[in-house]
Amino acid sequence: MKTICFYFQVHQPFRLKRYRFFNIGSDHYYYDDYANEDILQQIAARSYIPANRMLLDLINQNKGKFKVAFSISGVALEQMEIYTPEVIDGFRELSKTGDVEFLTETYAHSLASLFDTEEFQNQVKHHAGRIEMLFDQKPTVVRNTELIYSDEIAETVYDMGYTKMITEGAKHILGWKSPNYVYQATTRPKMKVLLKNSRFSDDIAYRFSNYSWNEYPLTADKFISWIASTPAEEQVVNLFMNYETLGNLQPAHSGIFEFVKALPRFASEKGIGFSTPSEALDTLTPIGAVNVPNTISWADEERDVSAWLGNKLQQSALKALYEMGERVRLCTDRRLKQDWVYLQTSDHFHYMSTKHFGSGESQFSPYMSPYDAFNNYMNVLSDFIGRVDAQYPDTVDNEELNALLTTIHNQEMEIKRLQTELKTVIGSNEELLLERSGKKKATTK
Repeated sequence: MKTICFYFQVHQPFRLKRYRFFNIGSDHYYYDDYANEDILQQIAARSYIPANRMLLDLINQNKGKFKVAFSISGVALEQMEIYTPEVIDGFRELSKTGDVEFLTETYAHSLASLFDTEEFQNQVKHHAGRIEMLFDQKPTVVRNTELIYSDEIAETVYDMGYTKMITEGAKHILGWKSPNYVYQATTRPKMKVLLKNSRFSDDIAYRFSNYSWNEYPLTADKFISWIASTPAEEQVVNLFMNYETLGNLQPAHSGIFEFVKALPRFASEKGIGFSTPSEALDTLTPIGAVNVPNTISWADEERDVSAWLGNKLQQSALKALYEMGERVRLCTDRRLKQDWVYLQTSDHFHYMSTKHFGSGESQFSPYMSPYDAFNNYMNVLSDFIGRVDAQYPDTVDNEELNALLTTIHNQEMEIKRLQTELKTVIGSNEELLLERSGKKKATTK
């Protein structure tokens, strides 16, 4: 039976406040709390809360026949816990149904997979642990930031113990092949991969309320008929999109909620089911390998990483950031480590993109221009680097620094051990003295 696999990305960055050159060295708090709270609460009211409620109703009504999956970045989860805990509660209710799957990704929604393998592994592990703690699910499917994928990344993920990933069904990778099958990684044949069906996904995410689209209006029965008309042997249609499609990118008055509500009924009439990514990957057999020597993503027409690495501004900012990685991992300063995570979020570098400068496509950027975004970020990063250097001077070689910190750590452990032994000895002596004192009193009597 042909199935539909719905996956939604949920992400909100910690946006940076206006940070000027003169703040460097004196102000170590970088975030625009007002904007972060205001934007998240608005999106939650328009999208997350009503969408969660709608999906819960659909799942309960269809009794195991309607399923969806989510990947929620760690930085989004942190903000939801602070500003919109009701959204977390909604996701918990969805998790309890057994028909909703939570995937794992980089905690910071970062580009670490392109620059720092150790950091990438740490973030995926951290994120998986957070998902298990919040939603009582241990993720088995990896979704990298913005569906970024390559053969090399697949190898890294496989070596971490995962055998399932999702990514973009890029045309220049697939060629004549269809994205509506399960594939396997070229260099790790046991790694199964699901590919986004860009045409059907974008019909909902981008074209749904476009009056100039020749297929407008898009109705549920029309959409399901398109899926049903795909070749019978094609196994799974992967609809991957931003969760904000429901209620924010496609506003409620467009009819987007009614459209989704009607999908299960028309799908059932056509003999089409719904599955989570892990179900599809566990039950379906790969038809072949997908060869991805160069990195892909789900961004823009090119489906590459140029949205974050396409100009010198982005490249220099990322290089300066990830040069700090090894030193930050050596430190124990919790605040420094937290800032390190927040500063890796891919949005900061997307705001620096000049690909669509002036075209209106960078509507989510809080900056006047990519150059403004770059200057603000680099001011923040300069202060952050200064804080790192204050603890771990760059004049000291990393290996030498690591050896020194290991020695200090070992000495601290030895001191703790000796303190424990000393307490034991003191305790024993006190008991002995009390015992002797008791015997002496008894003899005197």
